[in-house]
Amino acid sequence: MILTVSDTTRRYLTTAALTAGALSKERQMVSFSPVAFDAFLKEDDDTAVVMLNLLRFAPDGGRERYLKYLEMAEPILARFGAKILLGGDGLPVLTTGEAEGWDAVVLVQYPRRSAFAAMVADPEYQVAFKVGQSAIADIILQPLKRLDGLL
Repeated sequence: MILTVSDTTRRYLTTAALTAGALSKERQMVSFSPVAFDAFLKEDDDTAVVMLNLLRFAPDGGRERYLKYLEMAEPILARFGAKILLGGDGLPVLTTGEAEGWDAVVLVQYPRRSAFAAMVADPEYQVAFKVGQSAIADIILQPLKRLDGLL
């Protein structure tokens, strides 16, 4: 599925690329919000942004397929000036309340918001993405910017 972002001439793939043709009803992923994606791209593009990826793997070998996706994606990330800062397996949640943990967390730094958008639309990335898509049962992508006064 293609999403036309308002006030731009570019077209960006939604996470229907990240969503799911092959995913069952029990395993539907979240797709990009057109409003949120547009707002993300309209913000200051002069600073780096870190994308927090909260991942829940498909039970049928999803972790292994995700590792294959990372292997395919890393050179593409580098081409767009992005790098993986941290990848880690989720451990049990330590807080009270109804909080379900994630299987893994990955932090990816992009030099600019536009680099993220360009990578998502890149044809070579789309090939790798299909492998990643088959690995994921659920995902949250949360962009982060540096908090003034911290580190």
